[in-house]
Amino acid sequence: MRRRILLAILLAVAVTGVALGIPLGVTAWVLVENLASESLASQAQPIAATVDSQLANREPVNMEQLRVAVPNDGSLTVRQIGKPDLVAGVFPTGDALVQVVPIASGGTVELAIPRGPLRSRQTQVTVAVLLLVVLSVGTGTIVATVTARRLAKPLRHVADRAAKLGGGDFRPDPGRYGVGELDMVAEALDASATALAQLVQRERQLVGDVSHQLRSRLTALQLRLESLTMLPDAEAVEEAKAAQEQADRLAEALDELLAAARAAREVGAEPIGLAESLPVMSEEWRQLLRAEGRNLRLKVGDGLMARATPGRLSEVVGVLLDNALRHGGGTVTLTARRGDAEGTVVIEVSDTGSGVPEELAPHVFERGFSGGGSTGVGLALARALAEADGGRLELSSKQPAVFSLFLRVPRPGDVAEVRWPAERVPR
Repeated sequence: MRRRILLAILLAVAVTGVALGIPLGVTAWVLVENLASESLASQAQPIAATVDSQLANREPVNMEQLRVAVPNDGSLTVRQIGKPDLVAGVFPTGDALVQVVPIASGGTVELAIPRGPLRSRQTQVTVAVLLLVVLSVGTGTIVATVTARRLAKPLRHVADRAAKLGGGDFRPDPGRYGVGELDMVAEALDASATALAQLVQRERQLVGDVSHQLRSRLTALQLRLESLTMLPDAEAVEEAKAAQEQADRLAEALDELLAAARAAREVGAEPIGLAESLPVMSEEWRQLLRAEGRNLRLKVGDGLMARATPGRLSEVVGVLLDNALRHGGGTVTLTARRGDAEGTVVIEVSDTGSGVPEELAPHVFERGFSGGGSTGVGLALARALAEADGGRLELSSKQPAVFSLFLRVPRPGDVAEVRWPAERVPR
């Protein structure tokens, strides 16, 4: 996009330069010649007046007196009817600029100078005009480059914002660009991000509520059917066992549907090396904390891997670090370690501030709830995104505040198109 904008502006500047440069060059060339002709004519007029005066007094034309008014490299020719020409100076060889002025007694005064110096002046003036045009084009190129960068940078930012939105990064971006149309796009993206975040959370709540209700009803149904199998009536027992079998199949189908729903949500999840990704994700917040006179410490164990969607993981970590920046105090620590439960890793964000008040702790993940004047969306969204990747986000410590993100360690089957060696077991 930047290249297209730059080329479009440069093309406009180049066309303008050519459209103005050629006429200005031709005009400068003709103007210099016209000025030289006018100057030569103004020199010839007094000479003609002197010749008229001498002839009116019946005096011979004094060429020595007139020679003073003739340019050093020019010539003067006085032509009278029926008389030989009177010449002062040497007529220029080659191309010459000539001005002829009539005299009252009949005849002319002809003043001539070589065109060589005139051509030099014309060339100098034309080159100066062309250099001015080139300078204008160069200035236009600089302006075009700056303008293209100024326009392309917001466009790239909007494109990156849209890509993050598609990758599950629903956090609103307060940045604006001072360009009305681009600001409208940014606001539309923020509105879409908020709507998608709410949709993700509602989906998670709906799936959880439906699964809980169905499992509760199925469990009650299975218990009732199991009690019916204890009846003495053989036919009733047979029907109860058949019904119990159908209930078991329904429970298995429910488990499969929930597993499929989780797999669909985790379709973008992939093994992520935390030692490489977390420093990149935290760099932006390191600068922001440094501007507040605070530090960010990073502790990541070697070889730690987690299964997550890169965009969602970046969003969750960003929300936790932003929360520590806004509501915490002192040094912020980002830690990644192996979880206590087998097959899990834990990413923790803590600070040395006053922590979360006791009365606020149960509500920190509720949407719209905020103890510091913010929107109350960030932590609720972060939890929904963590759960969408099969993880869990908890407030593991209130004072000091420690938020823990539990993620699953990648299994061999999580990497598509790769055959992992089968684990050897003793016979």
